[in-house]
Amino acid sequence: MQIESDCVLRFIEVVAARIKDQRDYLTELDAAIGDADHGVNLDRGFSAVLSKLPALTGRDIGSILRTVGTTLVSTVGGASGPLYGTAFIRAGAVTADRFQLNPHELMVALEAALEGVLARGKATRGEKTMVDAIAPFVETMKASLAVEEDPLVALRKAVAACEEGMRATVPMLATKGRASYLGERSIGHQDPGATSAYLMARALLEVSEGQATGR
Repeated sequence: MQIESDCVLRFIEVVAARIKDQRDYLTELDAAIGDADHGVNLDRGFSAVLSKLPALTGRDIGSILRTVGTTLVSTVGGASGPLYGTAFIRAGAVTADRFQLNPHELMVALEAALEGVLARGKATRGEKTMVDAIAPFVETMKASLAVEEDPLVALRKAVAACEEGMRATVPMLATKGRASYLGERSIGHQDPGATSAYLMARALLEVSEGQATGR
């Protein structure tokens, strides 16, 4: 499995489409434990990203990811803009001047993205945030590649772990971010950030499978 720059552009397009499609659902989740704007904010940000994609055709992967990140930081309100923006910027920094990534180079980019979220949000697993979905995704992918599993198999396992992490936020007590203000009332609700992270992970798998089959 090789991730090329046009595949990265396609990934961003699919993410934008999934966010738009699930905008109301994400906002509904956020209404229960946040500011009721997660879906709206992300949709605005990725719509702005889409407007910049034509100018990124033929550019290296690092430039694409950095542009996505800086656009999200400047257009998405709340915490999700800086968090996702930093993730993309960090991933862009380790893929500068690259037009193709092998699975292990992709892994380096994913780890950099997670490190960016952790550094910016100061959150850890178990606090009912996007980290609860992103961390198991990255950790599972890394463990699978370490034993030389097929990259697509590794990615499928990682997405399954991401989904499990997302669903695991439902019974959690929020101790970070806006949801933490609710105390025990935050229990029983799925975290919107973990949900949008899962949508992005699914998009990466969809695009990777499409590339592998020539679709």
